[in-house]
Amino acid sequence: MKSLLISMIAGLLFVSFYSCNKDFLDRPDLDNITTSSFWKTPSDLELYVTQFYHNLPSWSPGAWNGGIYWWDGSSDNLIHTNVNNRMAGLYTINSGNGNWDYGDIRSVNIFLDKYPEVDAPMSEIGQSVGEGYFFRAWFYFDLLRNYGGVPWIEKPLAPDAEELFAPRESRDVIATKILEDLDQAISFLNSGKQANGNRISKEVAMLFKARVALYEGTWEKYHAGTEFGVSGKDGSNFIQMAADVAKNLMDNPAGFAISTNGDPQNDYWTLFNQTDLSSNPEVMVWRKFDLNQGVTHNGQRYLPRIGGSYGLSRQLVNDYLCSDGKPIATSPLYQGDATIMDVSANRDLRLSQTMWLPGELMATGRGQEDQFFEKAPIDASGSSRCPTGYMIYKGANPNRDHFFTGGVGTTTSPAFRFAEALLIYAEAKAELGTITQSDLDMTVNVLRDRVAMPHLIMAEIETDPNWLYPNLSPILNEVRRERHIEFALEGYRPDDIMRWRAHDLFVGKRLKGAKFDPETYPDVTVGEVVFLDEEGYIDPLQKQIPNGYQFNPGRDYLLPVPQEQLTLNTSLTQNPGWN
Repeated sequence: MKSLLISMIAGLLFVSFYSCNKDFLDRPDLDNITTSSFWKTPSDLELYVTQFYHNLPSWSPGAWNGGIYWWDGSSDNLIHTNVNNRMAGLYTINSGNGNWDYGDIRSVNIFLDKYPEVDAPMSEIGQSVGEGYFFRAWFYFDLLRNYGGVPWIEKPLAPDAEELFAPRESRDVIATKILEDLDQAISFLNSGKQANGNRISKEVAMLFKARVALYEGTWEKYHAGTEFGVSGKDGSNFIQMAADVAKNLMDNPAGFAISTNGDPQNDYWTLFNQTDLSSNPEVMVWRKFDLNQGVTHNGQRYLPRIGGSYGLSRQLVNDYLCSDGKPIATSPLYQGDATIMDVSANRDLRLSQTMWLPGELMATGRGQEDQFFEKAPIDASGSSRCPTGYMIYKGANPNRDHFFTGGVGTTTSPAFRFAEALLIYAEAKAELGTITQSDLDMTVNVLRDRVAMPHLIMAEIETDPNWLYPNLSPILNEVRRERHIEFALEGYRPDDIMRWRAHDLFVGKRLKGAKFDPETYPDVTVGEVVFLDEEGYIDPLQKQIPNGYQFNPGRDYLLPVPQEQLTLNTSLTQNPGWN
């Protein structure tokens, strides 16, 4: 394993850390330290673990992208002007090489090996130690999601250590070890919002533990009997753990709660475009950006202004219920999809707070005239284009202070929010077949209350002929729908598709966009940049994948182990379908 060997040989030569008042900011220049000069004080530990925070979900400092709001691009939620290679089945044996990386794990292992040298009580260093265990779990979970079972290394190793040439552990063993690390993190971390939400807390580790347990449990359940499953396991033990941990967190929230100001038209949207979330009870961790310290991003040069080459899919938009709580196929309130205003009329308010609608404020401030959204640029060039007609609004802040020139964006986004605990609990209980109306009332219906939606009543679920999972129970379909809508464009969807083995959502199909309205786009010539299907819906990938996505269910659920790793460590085996 070349990357692992190089990391181990390098040893503890350099450590990168942050120097911005302990806030969750970007890392500064590397500082040289040595083993003899470090590991002396609690501050040394705190600085060391801060280097790992940039791995949490957020905008990328300095980068030109849409932050977490583009992460669903490898799912059925978003369409890019270029086809997603993994969904299209275009990955090769070399496509995933950059993801097999033990560098951060090595750094955490050094920390966990060295922290006992600091002569201080656990009351002073426990928070940092807990963060160390949390981040080792975080990095291993990333490997688990991408490759399944991997070698487990939990201590700094010499270059010739036998462990460097160990075989892969079973994926359920790796999941168990990740959960054990999170138990350690929970035991050390402080409770409640830490550093105004810029650092990990005990409750965040609990939430992440529930996430990992649900992921592995549902993976084992839905991949059972395939080469990707775990022999003799159905995942029920992990799913039960997810339910138990999520319920414990809900019962002991340490001040965390669903955020609402009583404004259903905006409460959901404003979770995602603020500059400071320290007082928001729902956001458990967020990343601080500060223009004065030069820690900024360029994300608002996309979301409030241009398409960024992304657009919401019709499949996502159609999954939003109408305001009477019924699906569009059965609700008398549905106005059809001839125009974007028809699509959004009488719908779950989270839809209008996720995609742009005509008349919404796009740009304001800095002494310039206000600008308002008219229509998505479906035929624009480059990154200005929105290929589907449904343009991303979630995460957008129209204040020009964040995009009047490059590198001034300081809006933030949630890295963890309490809503996930509610939906993990609801899903786990539904998967176990033990969900009750009381469970729904403390989870799904709390989220629906924020946007003034009718409650989900188990005894009154109306059959939706367009359920995305027709082979599953009505309650599982509705709980999954709630997760789909609540977490749209936050990066959860790709993992959900993988753990649910839900390739039927797109394999052999092309995701579509809005219905083309010639009155809205009188200057667009169909067949040049914009293509339509036989029903008149925008068909952005018509020429690129005429036969639809060719994701291979017997291969593409995991990435290939890089060939160089197989050469360096002959104990490793390749993932199914990649030989």
